[in-house]
Amino acid sequence: TLNRKLKKEIGLNTVHPFDSGGPRARFSYLHMKYLFFSWLAVLVGSWIVYVEYSSYTELCRGHDCKISICDKYRKGVIDGSACSSLCEKDTLYLGKCFTAKANSQVYSGSWGDLEGVIKCQMEEVPHYDLGNEMEPKKEVVAFNKPIRGTSVEKFREMILNHLKAKVGDQANLANLATQVLSIADANKDGHISLPEARSTWALLQLNEFLLALVLQDREHTPKLLGFCGDLYVMEKVPHSPLFGISLPWIIEVWIPTGLRRRMDQLFTPSWPHKAKISIGLLELVEDVFHGTFGSFLMCDVRATSFGYNDRHDLKVMDAQYIVPEAIFQEDIRQQRCDVDEDCLYGADCLTSCDLTKHRCTPEVTRPNLAKACEALKDYILRGAPSDVREELEKQLYACIALKGSTEHMEIEHSLILNNLKTLLWKKISHTKDS
Repeated sequence: TLNRKLKKEIGLNTVHPFDSGGPRARFSYLHMKYLFFSWLAVLVGSWIVYVEYSSYTELCRGHDCKISICDKYRKGVIDGSACSSLCEKDTLYLGKCFTAKANSQVYSGSWGDLEGVIKCQMEEVPHYDLGNEMEPKKEVVAFNKPIRGTSVEKFREMILNHLKAKVGDQANLANLATQVLSIADANKDGHISLPEARSTWALLQLNEFLLALVLQDREHTPKLLGFCGDLYVMEKVPHSPLFGISLPWIIEVWIPTGLRRRMDQLFTPSWPHKAKISIGLLELVEDVFHGTFGSFLMCDVRATSFGYNDRHDLKVMDAQYIVPEAIFQEDIRQQRCDVDEDCLYGADCLTSCDLTKHRCTPEVTRPNLAKACEALKDYILRGAPSDVREELEKQLYACIALKGSTEHMEIEHSLILNNLKTLLWKKISHTKDS
């Protein structure tokens, strides 16, 4: 009784205005707070999903691409080994969209029992745009070359001149032109029809198709399975990107960059397999640097541009930014600039700005090998055996430091390239991974 009186006197049983209702009021307040933040999360999430979905639908226009290609096929403008399957038999299917740029559609696909990657060009741009693409797209009047009445010999001459313009006057271009003519005869009837020739000519404008021709004996590029116009089907590369894990876009938007980087490092093959894949990238650099058909510049050297097969052989997934050096230099000279950053093509091909002329200089500041080593550094050093790690790190940093304009660059390039290949190969040559 005394305690109750004391409590009453000091006001412990007094109900304050903000405590009206006691525990029930506090529960109601927490409930409303929970509902508010739940609805806020739903609204924010819905907005992100809407923005990402809108972006997806703007990028992924494979249906439009198919309609455009098949319309030209039915009109007899183009022809190719994949046309009938795509437009009449419906045995060539476009699957998951991997498109990163709206003007270059990329899809997984199935063609009967074959699995592949389907690529199709969309926009019609009549000139080069260095800040965007360094490939001529479809001409304003699509598939209008060669013209009617062109002989096979004249078409061969067109191909040869085009190859010279792309890679320079190389000794073996006649053989390359013969291979193009062989591809042009899509139905293998011994004759090249005008629609087949027009499809082949359109394909020949694309860097990826040209690189696949140049490197066909080296197997760093997926095989061409078929084509229809400038839509073409490439061999599927089972493992891509080079390292990391591919996640659905709805999950990707919620993962912080730092966490994503750590996840990518975890999802890699064993070190001996990584060593073999790395040797493949170094061999690719070797093949495109003063190769049989001239030099190519690798202007986007990152994990998403490469993959590998079940034997851990490196494959180029996206060759759009592997461009002939002659074409690059010709076009970059025309680029107006105020600072060096104005002379960047892709992610990695940077030249300097000549401020007296406000034009870009033609020589890249970093060679292909330096960019490849930078891409490989974290990948190959993670999990490296202790007996090679120190030397491997030393060689990689010497490689990354290579400059494109030094007097003895080619000698240094060859020396470091050979040292890295030898170091990696020596470590795995006695294992089943070799």
